[in-house]
Amino acid sequence: MKRMRGMSPVAIVLALGILAVSAGVAPATETHTCTGTLKSPGVLAGNYAGDVVIRGVCAVNAGPVRVSGDLTVNKGAVLIAAFGLNHRTHKGGSNLRVSGDLMIGKGAAAVLGCNPNSFPCIDDNQHKPKLTSADRFRDVIENAPLGVLIHNATIGGDFTATGGGGGLNCNTPKSGPFAKFKSPVYSALEDSSVTGDATFTGLTSCWLGMARVHVGGNASVINNHLADPDAIEIVLNHINENLACHGNSAVWDSAETTMNSLFPRTPQPNTVHGTRSGQCVLSTPATKGGPSGPGPF
Repeated sequence: MKRMRGMSPVAIVLALGILAVSAGVAPATETHTCTGTLKSPGVLAGNYAGDVVIRGVCAVNAGPVRVSGDLTVNKGAVLIAAFGLNHRTHKGGSNLRVSGDLMIGKGAAAVLGCNPNSFPCIDDNQHKPKLTSADRFRDVIENAPLGVLIHNATIGGDFTATGGGGGLNCNTPKSGPFAKFKSPVYSALEDSSVTGDATFTGLTSCWLGMARVHVGGNASVINNHLADPDAIEIVLNHINENLACHGNSAVWDSAETTMNSLFPRTPQPNTVHGTRSGQCVLSTPATKGGPSGPGPF
């Protein structure tokens, strides 16, 4: 499983300049709005009794955040919650816990959660990462976002991603958050658990990955079109019910052995307790021109 080249946690730090924070006391109002810009992001910190709305650019890097209601990332907004440390007190860590739903709107972007194995925290030593940030939500609902990266998250209900992306290309955008990250637009759900169903539908972007996710219900990957020939990687997931893949540009249950070539590939099959259907029935070829199977996807 690769992380897309160009979007390293260090690049996010340099682009957003959000290690130095000046967070106030969390308000006790029913709805809180966090605002900011790429040059001067807002900061979420502490406990919020009601809903929280992100407008502009906001970060979670000043200790644990608890939202009793829903968290909405508005159209075109950006939420970065992949810090392992508390940069306000310099003691303890940062994470995000939402009792309600996480809703990510059209053209929005989010980077949520981190761990040493697949996506190091933004503020960690990138050569020897040790930090983690674990986030928690009820349902996650993505409605045509630009790109969402989720790692080390617990989703108590369903994960539903519908539409969005940066278009059928792997170009680095000229404006917006991915331009600041110096990365093509992509999305990922990795090293997480979903109590209910997990669904990706109608994404058009550079790359999509679903890896090492425990899904309590069904997993569906439908009509997604990605420019990177290595997408869509669906690997090492544990799915309690069914896995359905239909109408996608390509799917893989394996990872490339080098960053410079699509083949050869190392099989990383999924565990599926129900039925596999569509493109996700037999394992994908490990060598160029090789056959599918004989093992399951």
